[in-house]
Amino acid sequence: MGSHIEPSELRKFIAYTENKVSPKAAANLYGRAEMLAKMPMRVQQWIVAHAKGDEYMGFIVDPYCFFLAYEITDADAASRLLPSGYRLVQTAMFAGETPRHCAIVGAFNVRTSVFGGARVELYVIAENVTTGMLTWVICDYESNTINYDPGEGFSAATTSQAVITTSHRGDVIIDVRSKERSNSLAVTAAVPAGVMQPLDQRLWVDGNLSVDYGGRLMHEGSDAFGLVFDPGEMAQALRIPFDSLSVELNTFGADFMANEPFEAACFPFAQHFVTTSYPQASPIHDQHTLEEAVRSHLAYGRSSATGSPATDKAS
Repeated sequence: MGSHIEPSELRKFIAYTENKVSPKAAANLYGRAEMLAKMPMRVQQWIVAHAKGDEYMGFIVDPYCFFLAYEITDADAASRLLPSGYRLVQTAMFAGETPRHCAIVGAFNVRTSVFGGARVELYVIAENVTTGMLTWVICDYESNTINYDPGEGFSAATTSQAVITTSHRGDVIIDVRSKERSNSLAVTAAVPAGVMQPLDQRLWVDGNLSVDYGGRLMHEGSDAFGLVFDPGEMAQALRIPFDSLSVELNTFGADFMANEPFEAACFPFAQHFVTTSYPQASPIHDQHTLEEAVRSHLAYGRSSATGSPATDKAS
């Protein structure tokens, strides 16, 4: 299904998300977040619950974000990472691919209203048994910038090395290593060898309307949150052939998924999202409502006063 967002609306939405990102405001928040990380979790949770300022933040994923899909080989181990009320669901990244229980490793550079940097995230793809929503459950991550998740609250950078970049030859080069855990990812992929192919829309559109935390990151009572975006950004991506892909090292999810990925995807363009500054339940459950949310944010952007939500959040 194609997007019904008009080109002029998309340009305005992109400008809206980009304008919400202030390097100065994010820099001011960095030290505060490191300070908050030293506080007891109950204090952090109180601060989050009583935070003031703009409810929404811009979330921009820069070009060449990269995803590897792995088949889950130990369903019991993967299921133990899920919050209550979820079950594993079969899917694939590209339309027409054989669905299977899978985990996805994503590597990307991100700019937001509150932080910016490189991240690698491990997702277990599941279904919410109450809502029926396919959900990306974030079970682990490593990052070279500040972080917040319901299970562990605020934290500083977790990496000893965080390289997610491109070369003049057209390669995506990823080399991210944790200084706190055994997580490492080293990948080289030739982007020119990729071919744009349609993506599975339930995974990429519906799934981004329901994102939750699992594993060490989950906290009982936290809500799945959703992203607001033009669904056209999830219509297709570059499919990287395996003969142009070298996964030199991946220890994310090593105890429950296959050694080799069954799909590799790369987005050669920036993706623009709006989400809540802290995880909150989303009322958006289908593409029509998603497109209306894009338009409502344009109206919100025109009517709201400008400010620095990132500095307000931790004050």
